[in-house]
Amino acid sequence: MSKFDLNHVSQQYFDILKELGNIGAGNATTALAQMLGCKVDMKVPQVKLLDFKEVGALMGGEEQIMAGIYLLVEGDITGSIMFLLNEQSAHTLVAKLMGMEAATDEPLNEMELSALKEIGNIITGAYLNSLSMLTNMKIIPSIPDISIDMAGAILSVPAIEFGTLGDKILLIQTQFTDDLTLDGFFILVPDLESYDKILGSLGMN
Repeated sequence: MSKFDLNHVSQQYFDILKELGNIGAGNATTALAQMLGCKVDMKVPQVKLLDFKEVGALMGGEEQIMAGIYLLVEGDITGSIMFLLNEQSAHTLVAKLMGMEAATDEPLNEMELSALKEIGNIITGAYLNSLSMLTNMKIIPSIPDISIDMAGAILSVPAIEFGTLGDKILLIQTQFTDDLTLDGFFILVPDLESYDKILGSLGMN
């Protein structure tokens, strides 16, 4: 029987999650700057434990159109990770990467979706590498899946997985800035056993 319950997260564990958020976002910023070939700054990430309904509101409402990049995680821990950003930010990032003007009134085409998937892959990879280094665990991400949809619809995927952990979700919110500010949201969803393994690797259970 697992000891972990997301509704009762200790301050010590929360502090470690914040540290993971800082390291991961720092690595993601470096990766993003190298990929885009420009300077990228990052605001200190906000780590929040929220009810599902609050997550949609934080992203501008459940009907806000978002781009979600979703990967499964295997290895010493199993679960999934998701990186979300709003549609405008997605257009901006892809246009920067491809050296084009951002066309915000058009849906992303196949090539742009592929570029966005690669951006998400690199950013989520930076987070997972941080977790791997912090816990000394082997973490293998799957090929990413991408979805452009309303926040509520995208969030229903981790919501189903998180159902066994209580009705709360751990969210890392990061703002990347160069000449524009981009809001990125990370949702890490380890399964119950993996939470215990993470705690154990940090000497906390």
